[in-house]
Amino acid sequence: MQELWQQIQNIALVLFHSEQLLETLSRPEYILAAFIMLNLIVFTETGLLIGFFLPGDSLLVTTGLVFHNLIHVHGCSPWLLPLLLGTLSVSAIVGDSVGYLIGYRAGPRIFSREKSFFFRKNHLFAAQGFYEKRGGITIILARFIPILRTFAPVVAGVGRMQYRRFLAFNIVGGLGWVCSMVLIGYVLTPVLDPLLKPMFGEQFRVQKHVEILIVAVVLLSVAPVFVSWLRKKLRKKPQMPVTAM
Repeated sequence: MQELWQQIQNIALVLFHSEQLLETLSRPEYILAAFIMLNLIVFTETGLLIGFFLPGDSLLVTTGLVFHNLIHVHGCSPWLLPLLLGTLSVSAIVGDSVGYLIGYRAGPRIFSREKSFFFRKNHLFAAQGFYEKRGGITIILARFIPILRTFAPVVAGVGRMQYRRFLAFNIVGGLGWVCSMVLIGYVLTPVLDPLLKPMFGEQFRVQKHVEILIVAVVLLSVAPVFVSWLRKKLRKKPQMPVTAM
């Protein structure tokens, strides 16, 4: 038990350092600790208001790379992948349900709560605006947008969305987010290595450039927010007055 706790601590220390995290999680002896830590992070980010600062998309993509290594390099059981997808999906779904419950119990008064290090009122208002514009499908879309994935279920709870309807969106979003991000990371090595080796040499390995991959994933994650902001700005752009001839 002490060794397991030490492994969990080691993972926590490199959580925001992609290359070190990849190296640490890729150790076969860390499999149990990795499962515990990954599920805890996914649950916290989606279920608790303090989880907004935790890595989401980048962590799941890195996890996909890690489990490709464990299965195809270290010879671990291929059943690790479906087990990982299953447990992380459950954690994401349960996390959103807890977020919904927090919003349902707190009600509108949560918007008057004082800002603190662990609570960002502006993020809550951003999620509310997104929810008002897109309705229930926000629960699915917000999964792929940092910050919003933490606060969207809270807003749904405050708005008293019917739980059965919320749960349907929650399940679709949770499964879609976890499976897509992890599987993207899982297939990066077998797909990109053969394509890029002729260009960069036989020594090229996708895993050596994990930081670039993470940046690309994060940019793709925030792209919907940027596109929405750009459209709003363009709609508000004043038109040039037409002068009479």
